[in-house]
Amino acid sequence: MSKGQRNTSRQPVARVRGQESGQPRQPDMGRSGGGSKPSGRGKPTGNFLTPRNAPAAPQGKPAPAARRDAAPINPEGRRAPVNYDTRRAAPVRGEAALQHERRFGNKNAAMPATDAPQPEFGKARREGPAPKVQRAKKLALRAPKQEIVDRSARLRETRVDYSKIEPIRLQKALAASGVGSRREMEEWIEAGFITVNGKKAALGDKVGPQDRVTAKGNPIKLKWADRLPRVIMYHKQEGEIVTRDDPEGRVTVFDRLPQAKSSRWVAIGRLDVNTSGLLLITTSGELANRMMHPSFEFDREYSVRVLGELTREQMQEMTKGVELEDGPAVFQRVSEKGGAEEGANRWYNVVIREGRNREVRRMFEHFGLTVSRLIRVRFGNIGLPPRLKRGQYYELNEAEVAAVMKWAGLTATGQAKTGKRD
Repeated sequence: MSKGQRNTSRQPVARVRGQESGQPRQPDMGRSGGGSKPSGRGKPTGNFLTPRNAPAAPQGKPAPAARRDAAPINPEGRRAPVNYDTRRAAPVRGEAALQHERRFGNKNAAMPATDAPQPEFGKARREGPAPKVQRAKKLALRAPKQEIVDRSARLRETRVDYSKIEPIRLQKALAASGVGSRREMEEWIEAGFITVNGKKAALGDKVGPQDRVTAKGNPIKLKWADRLPRVIMYHKQEGEIVTRDDPEGRVTVFDRLPQAKSSRWVAIGRLDVNTSGLLLITTSGELANRMMHPSFEFDREYSVRVLGELTREQMQEMTKGVELEDGPAVFQRVSEKGGAEEGANRWYNVVIREGRNREVRRMFEHFGLTVSRLIRVRFGNIGLPPRLKRGQYYELNEAEVAAVMKWAGLTATGQAKTGKRD
């Protein structure tokens, strides 16, 4: 490519339109249908015109190959206008060029590429596969005592005889096996897509390890809790949400955690997007239901930073009960944690036994105080370890999981010791 040809494609818009100087637009002789004599220049210039004094390509030499991002030829014999973005190899049609055409009706006018943000077009560019989320780091601890290591190894190898596993509801067994959610499985059962031992299933049916189940004609291998579940302590960060699918494409805690090969992670309770701290995650749905159920009243302790200060009367009123828009709420305990005397922020520790949406924040807002930071530091008898930093997780060993199951009143397979819970 000669120097003159390179300069041709970089001419500013004011010099190539031919509108400002009153000169008529010059046809491009190198285009098909543009004139009777071709100029011999094989490189299309898109929506830029060629100046009169541009040197022609040397005779006798083959014309250079057409650019791969050249504009297509329309039925009139002209190339469609293209706005070339100098940062990309492929042609990009800018929103500014479209607005110019709609306003002036000049389909051959070109607008220069700009670095200014273009909301609509920029949004379309961001659509596509979600960015890769960095996995959370596992907390490294020193090896426990040898007796704990030996007990964990024995528990890891222990399996419960299938004959001792009691039947459970069909939709629950299908959901635990990863076929779908309970609600979806109920819809499949009502639609007649599920069979048990060759017969069409009905809502309320129970299945055990010996039953044969098919879904939409495909055999399903049900998974049974014949061993201890897995339990993870995760230090959730602000900005992460506790859900499996987010339509807004935000980062979820399940994107950050390791994969569960033969089961599915279930969060024990939730933390809103602006709350950090301890989040317990397990593969046992029974353990999660047990610890979240209001009838068991497991304590949830939070460290709260507020802009302002509570009075003694307000702290007493919080422990007696405050009427919110969705019902009364009460703190089991409120204590002042401290803070800089000259600062406007104060830290408090509160204990609550409910898990309603934004309940702690709304309790402080009832007294005109804004919560600037909220951290969960304890759930039940499990506290947030000081060494577990934000974005890290720690998986409990088998001995620790067995202690949690015993404290929750469950057997190793998740069955209630004093009764069954379906």
